[in-house]
Amino acid sequence: MAPIALGCGNFGGVGSAPEFFGAGLTDDQAMVLMDAAWEQGVRHFDTADAYGGGRSERAIGRWIAARGVVPVLTSKTFNPMTAGADRGLRPERIARQLRSSLERLGVDRIDLYLAHDFDPDVPLAETMGAFEDATAAGLIASYGVSNFDATRFRAALTAGRPLAIQNSYSLLDRADEPELLTVCQRYGVAYVAYSPLAGGWLTGKYRRGEPYPPGSRMTQRPEGYQGLVTSQTFDLLDGLAAMAARRGTSMAGLALASLLADERVSQVVVGPGNPAQLAPVSEAQAHPLGEDERAEIHDLLAR
Repeated sequence: MAPIALGCGNFGGVGSAPEFFGAGLTDDQAMVLMDAAWEQGVRHFDTADAYGGGRSERAIGRWIAARGVVPVLTSKTFNPMTAGADRGLRPERIARQLRSSLERLGVDRIDLYLAHDFDPDVPLAETMGAFEDATAAGLIASYGVSNFDATRFRAALTAGRPLAIQNSYSLLDRADEPELLTVCQRYGVAYVAYSPLAGGWLTGKYRRGEPYPPGSRMTQRPEGYQGLVTSQTFDLLDGLAAMAARRGTSMAGLALASLLADERVSQVVVGPGNPAQLAPVSEAQAHPLGEDERAEIHDLLAR
């Protein structure tokens, strides 16, 4: 699995939120960003059927058709495609949504197909069975889950053969330590980290005592990040900023480098809003963390 994937959740929307369908990057902006990522060597694109209400997958499909190349593809299903529409992981819905995703992407097979969330109304055996059927039919190469905690993931491992899990993970979100990460290592499951910059918190854009920048995640979808508004968070950010300055990189580059240096993390999904925001990826790859730097970050986190 490639260490970096391009997150395409802002193509034609802001993730899976119906109220933002049609917002986010335009088709032209998405094309430019995918070109820049490909030129930088990113060969894995990550999307979902509900991102932008299907607009993300369609944008990738147009790019594939125009450029004549096919990246490694991750897509997901669970969330509704329109406000008030059905959601979940019923086998018949998975089959329907998968066919639609393949059509929008313009491909015959998706490399990694994920349950985008846990569905308490459908037995995991039924969901895993639907994924197994899709694998046997050659429609997906492998499958996994997203946003599962350790208990639910253990249950998924009992019900099927998920080969990957994609969860939020960063220097500011370490809920999967140590239990879930240990489970992944034990069973040889790829752990994929999304939101590696914690909604922009690890870029340095949010400063103590200052208003949030217009258009930032904290002005659009702040719900998942309100818990970060603490003195402890800002103290950690101050320490990371000082460390990044010493090593001549951005704080975002440092945060990404910390994940790339973690042998438990198989892939990091980055979601830039424009080509310039791919720069931290280059920094992280060009300036990997040494053991002393990893120890310094560990000390900062422990304070």
